[in-house]
Amino acid sequence: QEQFVESGGGLVSPGGSLRLSCAASSGVFNIYAATWYRQAPQGQRELVGEISLDGTTTYAESVKGRFTVSIHNAESTVYLQMTNLRPEDTAIYSCNVLAQNSAGLMNYWGQGTQVTVSA
Repeated sequence: QEQFVESGGGLVSPGGSLRLSCAASSGVFNIYAATWYRQAPQGQRELVGEISLDGTTTYAESVKGRFTVSIHNAESTVYLQMTNLRPEDTAIYSCNVLAQNSAGLMNYWGQGTQVTVSA
């Protein structure tokens, strides 16, 4: 069964950078759109950034200018590039992807990856 697996999380100092990956297993032919969410401890899930079918990107105000969402279909992977990280970016980050498999379009969730920003 197709799935998307996240990686790239970890511990980083304030001002540092991380790149999160959300990679498809075999059976996914094309990625059309993707959204990254995050949920901090005792917090609600919030939308971080998304890329739509036409390539338009949208970001939360708190991450604008620091985070970038991209789709790389040659690698069957969605990325979230995060720069100038702040302690308040600490959260579990999850991807949601609209992709095509042999049966048609499907919506997939990654398992989540922890990002901790701390000195």
